[in-house]
Amino acid sequence: MIKTFVLDTNVLLHSSQSLNAFQDNNIAIPMAVIEELDKFKKSHDELGRHARRVIRALDSLRVQGKLAEGVSMKNLRNGADGKLRIVSAGTASNKYWQQIESFGWDTDKADNRILVAALQLKNELNEPVIFVSKDINLRLKADLLGLKVADFEQEKVEPERLFTGFQTIEVSNGEINQFYRDKVLEKNDLKLMPNEFAVLQSASDPKHTALARYSGGNMLKALNIADDFHIGHIAPRNKEQRMALDLLCDPAIRLVTLIGGAGTGKTLLALAAGLYEIFERKHYEKLLVSRPIVPLGNDIGYLPGGKNDKLQSWMQPIFDNLEFLLEGTNNDPRHNPERQVSNLMNKGTLQLEALTYIRGRSIPEHFVIIDEAQNLTPHEVKTIISRAGENTKMVLTGDPQQIDNPYLDASSNGLSVVAEQFKNEKIHGHVTLRKSERSELAALAAKLL
Repeated sequence: MIKTFVLDTNVLLHSSQSLNAFQDNNIAIPMAVIEELDKFKKSHDELGRHARRVIRALDSLRVQGKLAEGVSMKNLRNGADGKLRIVSAGTASNKYWQQIESFGWDTDKADNRILVAALQLKNELNEPVIFVSKDINLRLKADLLGLKVADFEQEKVEPERLFTGFQTIEVSNGEINQFYRDKVLEKNDLKLMPNEFAVLQSASDPKHTALARYSGGNMLKALNIADDFHIGHIAPRNKEQRMALDLLCDPAIRLVTLIGGAGTGKTLLALAAGLYEIFERKHYEKLLVSRPIVPLGNDIGYLPGGKNDKLQSWMQPIFDNLEFLLEGTNNDPRHNPERQVSNLMNKGTLQLEALTYIRGRSIPEHFVIIDEAQNLTPHEVKTIISRAGENTKMVLTGDPQQIDNPYLDASSNGLSVVAEQFKNEKIHGHVTLRKSERSELAALAAKLL
């Protein structure tokens, strides 16, 4: 049965492709949404780009007919039919405005004008009308008015079922002993993704285990890194960190996603592997590190200086990790970690970049780390990954439970979506790190709070 979906502004700003996401159903866009898009269209960030794309798409439909009456979207949707129309909230004297006023809601607010337009459609049409918004409060208000509501879920994954990158497989003692001897184990009926890890566990002795990586067919292989592998004074402290380093130090893996809570070591391991791959193994020429500029809590306002001066504050967690990795003897000024980091930046070997400036670039021969990637939309992550040039490795790290972007959650952020969508690809590897290794206090905070 054909339905009409009334789209809120934040749906269009989240993804300009949302106009194509409703198959052969109809779309209605309230006039208040058009007015809000107009406010965003001059912005140079991702919201502005989505606003401009939506406005251009609407303009291409406008030349085909009257948007107030409805225009077929067959060309826009590559063959899928359905109509798009722009609807108004009517005059302030109609009964739908009275419903808004009865709740004490501000009639001048754009959100409430959007709800009135949806209410009118519900009573005008003989088909189901569904209000789609990523704003939880607005969905609650729509529900109070008797509207059917939905979140925009085209680019969502279920957090509880998110790909972890490894699973436990029960085997015999003899098979584990054989694996340690031969470094490979043939096992029938393996249901593993490319580069997924297997924790081999003895059925008779659960403490007797081994780590393997799926290499296709019926074959499990030993990890590429040795049991005593370390980078400087950094060594993996648990099995998940060993898995992560195995992926990070494998040049055949072009995309690595690391998910984990505070203190699990995802950023530190990524930086350590990047330095190791550049200076020890010579697989890449430069290390590029970036993170979204999304503040925690209240922002402190404008920062002084040029681009590098402004980035200094946002990138301080990266500097902390780099200085820890480059620690030397304090008596030798040549081994001063701050000086070493400064030298790497002056030589251009280490680049700290704002994501704002990454669009349009082609990045070859780089080890790229995108930290705090949970604050990126799927489209933003797509833009970043598509910058990868020849022989570039992309590493995305973050914690979907610590999102500061108001329009994203654990299931719709770019990091979770990429980890899930790429799990069938041979050039991708993923690990979910579960144990905090920062300190006893940090581990307790992650567990109890």
